[in-house]
Amino acid sequence: MNGIIFIAPPAAGKGTQSNILSSKYNIPHISTGDLIRASRNNGSNEYIKQAQSGGLVDDDFVINLVYNELKKSDCDNGYILDGFPRNINQAKELDDILKKLNKKLGYVFLLDINYELSRNRIVGRISCPECGKVYNTLDSLSKPKIPNKCDICNTDLVRRQDDNEETFKNRYDVYLNETSPLIDFYQEKGLLHKIDASMSIEDISRKIIEVIDYDNN
Repeated sequence: MNGIIFIAPPAAGKGTQSNILSSKYNIPHISTGDLIRASRNNGSNEYIKQAQSGGLVDDDFVINLVYNELKKSDCDNGYILDGFPRNINQAKELDDILKKLNKKLGYVFLLDINYELSRNRIVGRISCPECGKVYNTLDSLSKPKIPNKCDICNTDLVRRQDDNEETFKNRYDVYLNETSPLIDFYQEKGLLHKIDASMSIEDISRKIIEVIDYDNN
């Protein structure tokens, strides 16, 4: 199977869907966010700070991280890129990398949600540090039964440091200015598939899998 890319505004669920597809098709999920955090011990703290503030990390640094992953043999039968490319320059560099490695890109999924839903998913998100369950204070269906207490283990809930209004606006502006031009870039290549990401996780997965399985059956 060929490679998969997700394009999405903040909190559209590309990480969740990447994990689901990685498990289903047994192909690597390459998250640039995870790669950047893992590089902390290599003197790249400044890049981690850029990512946490909502900005884009230096192109050359990220491209090198992705190249080192894609050249591994476990990507020979497909791969999922989560968080890359994030601008046209990275997309063109990716084309060169895939050509060099004799690998192909098969699908680009645009997980589409509006500004308000994207904002609410970020700003309202809180989670349990003990069991990992995630809640949302701005969604009546996802609120904890007792404010700031986990329904499962009664642990005090916490909010990620970067789940705030300012960081969200920075991330969304980056998406509009840098990432959204990728939509036309991949549309012209005939690779883009638009998915309504306001649906449930299960419905989003089903739509994506229908596209992939149709091409591979």
